[in-house]
Amino acid sequence: MEENTNLSNISMILEKMENIYHIKDIHSLLDRILYETRTFTNADAGSIFLIVNDKLKFSYVQNDTLKKNDILSNKYIYTNREIDINEHSIAGYVAFKGESLIIDDAYNMDNNLPYSFNSFFDLMSFYKTKTLLVVPLKTSKGRTVGVLELINAMDKNKNVKVFTLADKLFVTQFANYAGIAIERALMLRDVVLRMVQLAELRDPEETQTHVTRVGSYATEIYQRWAEAHNVPKDEINNFRDILRIAAMLHDVGKVGISDLILKKRDNLTKEEFEEIKYHTIHGARLFNVSRSDWEVMAREITLNHHERWDGTGYPGKIKNIFDERITFGKGRKGVEIPLSARIVCLADVYDALISKRSYKNAWPENKVLNHIKSESGKKFDPELVKIFFDIYDIIKAIKERY
Repeated sequence: MEENTNLSNISMILEKMENIYHIKDIHSLLDRILYETRTFTNADAGSIFLIVNDKLKFSYVQNDTLKKNDILSNKYIYTNREIDINEHSIAGYVAFKGESLIIDDAYNMDNNLPYSFNSFFDLMSFYKTKTLLVVPLKTSKGRTVGVLELINAMDKNKNVKVFTLADKLFVTQFANYAGIAIERALMLRDVVLRMVQLAELRDPEETQTHVTRVGSYATEIYQRWAEAHNVPKDEINNFRDILRIAAMLHDVGKVGISDLILKKRDNLTKEEFEEIKYHTIHGARLFNVSRSDWEVMAREITLNHHERWDGTGYPGKIKNIFDERITFGKGRKGVEIPLSARIVCLADVYDALISKRSYKNAWPENKVLNHIKSESGKKFDPELVKIFFDIYDIIKAIKERY
């Protein structure tokens, strides 16, 4: 019987490893790592810290209890919280020592231990942590890239119980593979950000913080849209995985526009504005030979994120974007515009208006929100506008974090 159980657990580890192998976006990956480890241990909640600039940065959280009580609990994902890597905190100790810990009662720990429980998140979210399983996330070379924290294992009656040694063994083994996947996803993110940096050299407003916010807004808007449309969970995960990366590259086509236009601080002439419109074509051309799903979506977004719901946007329907001389066609209208581009259109405009730019001050929040309402059914998909306001607390939390 014990041998069969061990084989079953090994099989489960391999299956869960396969589930995270193809995930490209770091946020989607962290979400899946938490989901898989929480499912195995029946943990009510969990969080992941990644090491950034020699500190542990609070990078992802899931909490079933909070989600039941607050449909906007995703806003906690975007909390800015850092922990020193030393022996004084639980997560800091695990990162510092590279060892896993089981805590049976967070609020009643031995005073002789070098580390103690920090109740910051509990106080902020009105949650009560009791039991913990905390595991380092390591790369193939043994370098710690973060810490996985599972909270409140639950029995079949939904009562909190302690994590077992078997839980610790399984999660530690899985975490070793997860650390490698995290390292790979971070490398892809760095490549994407370097592409953004290239665009930033031409257009100072196309910054890493801007595209990070746009990508985060976009995935949260899509998540709520997909749930409302009963999209299967696997499909939601796959779409989110590639949407954030593709959304971050929405204006990469500006590398093909003259510096004299992009860096001009006076009002653009009609001819100059017409030239800027071609960044949609330049961006789409970069992804025309599509080798992966995210490149297909990147092409959709770069080409169509300036289309309007009412059909008056650009570049419109073009037979061949590689023609030497291109004439913009009749604008795509309504659902002719890909969902990914409709979402990024809204996310991009919100961030551009709410943020200070070298050529303008940030608009007051009320003015921005009134503008978005007024453009519902004109520039923006009205369903997406409603979702935007439904999750505005999450949108604000993203803006504050980045």
